[in-house]
Amino acid sequence: MSRTIAFAFPGDLALKTGGYAYDRRVIDGLRNRGWDVQCLPLGDGFPNPSLETKALAEDLLSRLPDGAQVVVDGLAFGVLDTWAERESKRLRIVPLVHHPLALETGLDAEQQQDLAASERKAIACAEHVIVTSSMTARELTSRYGVPSDKVTVAIPGTEPGAPARGEGDPAHIVSIGTLIPRKGHDVLIAALKRIEHLSWTATIVGSHNLSPRTAREIEEQLGESGLAERVNLAGEVADVRPVLASADIFTLASRFEGYGMVFAEALSHGLPIVACRTGAVPDVVPEEAGILTGIDDIDAFAAALGSLVADMELRQRKAEAAGRAGALLPNWDRTVDIIADRLETLP
Repeated sequence: MSRTIAFAFPGDLALKTGGYAYDRRVIDGLRNRGWDVQCLPLGDGFPNPSLETKALAEDLLSRLPDGAQVVVDGLAFGVLDTWAERESKRLRIVPLVHHPLALETGLDAEQQQDLAASERKAIACAEHVIVTSSMTARELTSRYGVPSDKVTVAIPGTEPGAPARGEGDPAHIVSIGTLIPRKGHDVLIAALKRIEHLSWTATIVGSHNLSPRTAREIEEQLGESGLAERVNLAGEVADVRPVLASADIFTLASRFEGYGMVFAEALSHGLPIVACRTGAVPDVVPEEAGILTGIDDIDAFAAALGSLVADMELRQRKAEAAGRAGALLPNWDRTVDIIADRLETLP
């Protein structure tokens, strides 16, 4: 039986980030199952849109007919609390929360409080909440008081990847993540500087457009480090799979991740991982497949990278464990099935 749903999202759905990739997969997956999915672009700037953009987004959502079911990406939904309160009795609202907005890096205390308050009010008006990790489910339950039976976890799917080369000399270190403060590329470059005596090259893949200021700072840091000939700031690429297949080590010094799809992709290629013990990262990266350090701990991060660069036996053990873990990850069909089943069974 065909079902109809609206799917609202901020910004550009084509952006190559984990969150937008998730949205695209869900939209395509529902359509492939016979669902009629109406896409509603809400405009740019979320979660800090202009007053005009926010008003236009609320107006667009309010045009939905009575009883319509609408999934709203959490990047926008968390600041649409006034709209949610007004429309919750008329519409069937289901936010898709990648991670709580207040946990984004770079916010001051007042911004964190404001985002937490608006997101808490908005989610209280939802019929149900879909999240992309068990960690986010726990955060919503503990921080926002959302009943656990009101939350469905649908972790991102992962496609099998070609085995990475794994034994390169110099070791090829790959990091994938947009150049924004939360991804911690500044920590990575500082850590690489501390192991410059070892044999390695590095590639950092990720858009420079979401935070031009951060991108400029990373470029300046790299230039001052003297590592520019060894570290390739590759920008955004159409397909990260060949980059991962060319790697020996995957790393990302994120200060927070609601799930971290790129870590799952790295596991699917059998790559040993160096990352930070934060958010959902420990849930995704098994201890035997990687080395996790504290957030912003440059010394520990450098030591972890250095050990995998210098110790081929350790690198191979971690890579084998990563391959085993990657083989157990769910695919996108499973993710979409979970969401479709939940949306169909809501009253």
